[in-house]
Amino acid sequence: MEKSIETIWKEGFLQNDALVAPKLNNLYTQKSEHIVDKFTRMFKINLVAIVAGSFFFLGMSYYVEIPYMGLGMFIILNTLVLVNRSLMKGLAKIDKNVNTFQYLKSFDNWMKEQIATNEKFARVLYPFVFLSGAAGFWFGSFGGDIPGADFVNELTFHFPEMIIVFGLPLYGLIGILLVIGLLVYFGGRIYRWDFNIVYGRVLKKLEEIIADMEDLRKEA
Repeated sequence: MEKSIETIWKEGFLQNDALVAPKLNNLYTQKSEHIVDKFTRMFKINLVAIVAGSFFFLGMSYYVEIPYMGLGMFIILNTLVLVNRSLMKGLAKIDKNVNTFQYLKSFDNWMKEQIATNEKFARVLYPFVFLSGAAGFWFGSFGGDIPGADFVNELTFHFPEMIIVFGLPLYGLIGILLVIGLLVYFGGRIYRWDFNIVYGRVLKKLEEIIADMEDLRKEA
């Protein structure tokens, strides 16, 4: 009895060496390679853009005389790039000689590891970005007057009973610590939201193909 279209479809992508339905097999292979290649290309472009952005912030911060902000942004953004370049090595190690389903599952596992690592790093990234911005406005330019100190002196002149801790008004220090705490707590979620904006459509297609394959494997 001739094989049904469904059976041919299953064999077409479940086996690399399948002799049946080569066009269907090639279709799934091409879709898979397209998704992985598209993500890899977008990922590399994003890293280049982050490096370029770090130099832009550094130069702009010197121009507007808040170099501490630019320096902090430059350090944390390039650290982010180094972390993700290291993760890219894992992507290059994925075996492309297995069948399409196994290849996509390996890529999906790498993706989950990459997201988990960046979610953890985001809990440092966002607080550091906030502190860099605060430091830029507080310390001003190198070797010049410290705007933050002048601001505190002005406040204590008008409110002499104000409590000062580590050179900061107590309520201001509490506010800073609160913002940092919130950024640490929500850092992973913020990264996930940012990640989905850039790569959400690619990931959705990946999930759909893997889900289809898993359903057909169960029925096989």
